[in-house]
Amino acid sequence: MKKLFALLMALMMLLCSAAALAEDDLLTKIQERGTIVIGTEGTWSPWTYRDESDQLTGFDIEVGKLIADYIGVTPDYKEVPWGSLLTGVETGVFDLICNGVGYKEERAKSVAFSEPYLYEEAALVVRADNEDIHSVADLAGKKTSNSPGSTYESMAAEAGATVEYVDTLGETMVMLEQGRVDATLNALSSVEDYLREHPDAKIKIVEKMPGAPICIPMEKGDRSQTLLAAVNEALEKARQDGTLSELSMKYFGKDLTKAE
Repeated sequence: MKKLFALLMALMMLLCSAAALAEDDLLTKIQERGTIVIGTEGTWSPWTYRDESDQLTGFDIEVGKLIADYIGVTPDYKEVPWGSLLTGVETGVFDLICNGVGYKEERAKSVAFSEPYLYEEAALVVRADNEDIHSVADLAGKKTSNSPGSTYESMAAEAGATVEYVDTLGETMVMLEQGRVDATLNALSSVEDYLREHPDAKIKIVEKMPGAPICIPMEKGDRSQTLLAAVNEALEKARQDGTLSELSMKYFGKDLTKAE
C-alpha cells in the first residue's frame, strides 16, 4: 500500500511539473495570446523600414510574418533603436527579433539563436575623396560611426578605430560625407540600397568581406525551446519552398540565403 501511495505521489508530482512547464512555455503563451511580439528598428533599409506610405516593410518584416503564420498568430512589431533590441529579448519585452542580427558567440551567451537564414557581406565605406583607407587594417587610429553593440561596431573597434555612436545608417552617411568620421562598416546590401537612393552621395565602398550569419534571436533558456524549434521549422520550410530566396531577390536583388 505504501509503495502504491509513493508511486501515485510521484506520478502527481510529475504531472504537476509537466503542467508547470507547459504553463511557462513561451510558444504556448504566444499562441494563447494570439500575437508574437517582434523587435525591429524600422530604419534600416532594405531589412526593416517604412515605405512612402509609412508602412513598415522590408525583408525581415516579411520573415517575421512567415514565422507568425507558421505558428498561427499575428506579428506585432515594436520599433526601437538597435541598442535596445537584444536587451528587449533578454528581458521579455520582445518574443524575438527580426532585424538582420548576426550570430556572435558573445551574444549567444545571453540570447538563443535560430539557424542562419541569410548570409550577408560587410562593406567598408569611406568618403569618395579618401585615399588613406583601403581595408579594415587601415582603420587603426581612425574614427568610424555605427550603432552601439552592432556587429559592425565590434569589427571597427577590433580594428583599432574609435567609434562614434549613431542610431541609423542615414546619420552615419551624413557624418561620413561631412568628414566628421573617416569610415563606416555596414551590411553591403544596406550600403548598396543607400547608394541607389542617394546616387550623388560622395562615398565609396573600398572593401567587401564576409559578415556574420544572420539569425533570429530570442530568449535563452528552457521555456523558449519549443519557440526556437518552431522558428527553425518555419525558416526551413521557407527555404525549401523557395520563399526565402524570393524575398532575398525582392529586397536585395540577389539570393543571400546560401552560405557559399
